[in-house]
Amino acid sequence: MNKHISANRTRKWVSSLLLLSLIAYLIVYPPLKKTDQTSSAASAVAKVNGVSISTDQLYKAMLVSGGQQTLDSLISDELINQEAQKTGIQITDEDIQKEISSIQSSYASNDEFQQALTSYGMTLDDLKKNMKTQVLLKKILEPQITISDDEIKQYYDQNIESLKIPEQIQASHISVTTKEEADAILAELKKGTDFATLAKDKSLDTATKDTAGALGYISSGKMEATFDTAAFALAVGETSSAVQTSTGYDIIKVTDRKAAYTPTLEEKKEDIKTTLTNQKLSTLSTTWLQEKKSQSTIENYLSKSA
Repeated sequence: MNKHISANRTRKWVSSLLLLSLIAYLIVYPPLKKTDQTSSAASAVAKVNGVSISTDQLYKAMLVSGGQQTLDSLISDELINQEAQKTGIQITDEDIQKEISSIQSSYASNDEFQQALTSYGMTLDDLKKNMKTQVLLKKILEPQITISDDEIKQYYDQNIESLKIPEQIQASHISVTTKEEADAILAELKKGTDFATLAKDKSLDTATKDTAGALGYISSGKMEATFDTAAFALAVGETSSAVQTSTGYDIIKVTDRKAAYTPTLEEKKEDIKTTLTNQKLSTLSTTWLQEKKSQSTIENYLSKSA
């Protein structure tokens, strides 16, 4: 992940309560490794000073701490699957990938997205496998949602400040540990060595070195203060001297600049419609599930045994 990018950002509606439950399920109930046929249900999963903790103890503790919540999630999954079958709704790999892309786009970089997955104990493949329920629910509910032109206009008027696009620069950088390394790179640049080549060879920023150090377009305030000040002081085509940051030293090159801009209502219409749709989906998914549960015959043996 680019170490200078701020972590603060507004998240889109990228996961319903069901997805959160599924993630929690993966964390609390990770698949246990298969044992040989001599293993029993009471086999040890750990020992403390020679005293065994059995799988039975583990499962009972799991049931107490999160079993009911996880079972409720599985019941919700089944209700959604039954509704999808009844209405003939199906999903494709393309539908799954579209939702994954939506989630990825809410992060500043792919590295940050991967770190978020890791923090949940998941891989990208885990996420894809568990997206089916969310995508089905979205397909079921979207036809029930309408967004009027008046709602779009109201959102635009109320959020015009956040919709404004500030001045941006297109920049690349080379990140190193010491000033001596940075000075050596600057000397190479003065001799005519290509910036992109040096970024690939020398930069420590794993998120950008393979793309010649490209950071894309960035707005003021999104980077570390010293980096931000130096970068926005450069004219197009200029390269900075060694800039000290919290991680070492950076050499920055600016390749383009965009003036601050206020997009029109028409330009933001589709984006606003998507935002409003996601907001309504978030609310509707909860009430829809509650209604389906009240209309269904559900026998919860776990709650009876509690």
